[in-house]
Amino acid sequence: MKDAVVIIPTYNEIENIEAIIKAVFSQSEDINILVVDDNSPDLTGPKVKELQKEFPNRLFLEIRKEKSGLGTAYIHGFKWCINRAYKYIFEMDADFSHNPTDLIKLYNACSLDGADLSVGSRYVTGVNVVNWPMSRVLMSYMASKYVQLITGMAIHDTTAGFVCYKRETLEALDLNKIKFIGYAFQIEMKFKTYLKKLKIIEVPVIFTDRTKGVSKLSSGIISEAIFGVISMKIKSIFKKK
Repeated sequence: MKDAVVIIPTYNEIENIEAIIKAVFSQSEDINILVVDDNSPDLTGPKVKELQKEFPNRLFLEIRKEKSGLGTAYIHGFKWCINRAYKYIFEMDADFSHNPTDLIKLYNACSLDGADLSVGSRYVTGVNVVNWPMSRVLMSYMASKYVQLITGMAIHDTTAGFVCYKRETLEALDLNKIKFIGYAFQIEMKFKTYLKKLKIIEVPVIFTDRTKGVSKLSSGIISEAIFGVISMKIKSIFKKK
């Protein structure tokens, strides 16, 4: 996986960070990692600094002043990666809900199959989720169906956070105009890519809920996704006119 970098945003992931970094690096000698840490009080950042000695010139760290949202962490990471001319830029969680062995599938979808954005999809071949209660599976699945209906995107897993962008795709988007910071950020990035008529490929993956650490999901994040989608669609219609 040459010219590839995995962005891992963190806030209080001390229980997972070392294991996920080593698991990602075990997939390829060429892949790099950028951890964007929001000044975790559990000392995730210092742990990454310690690991940098073991993985020089492969493991990078950006520490922000405070917890400022998933979307802004990724935007920070995207700009860092673009400035360093990586060709393939991944989003990935630190908690092993995204399996590092699936990175190659996303990479191949972009590098071999011509995707401008590849999406690790929980729903493209049914429902592939492990360890979630049925209520959360239904909420996530119906949320993606809702987004499909409102936006017109033919994407089964619109809230997926395990993705790979070609650098040119991110350069084509105005990252400074991305508004959302929670799950709606994932939807907005896919929608903006869709509006550019770029190629999106869904790759089936199995999503496994975290076994260590605490989920960052909140009611505010869910509300942002529900109401933000409508606002985003309306703005796109007026922009066309």
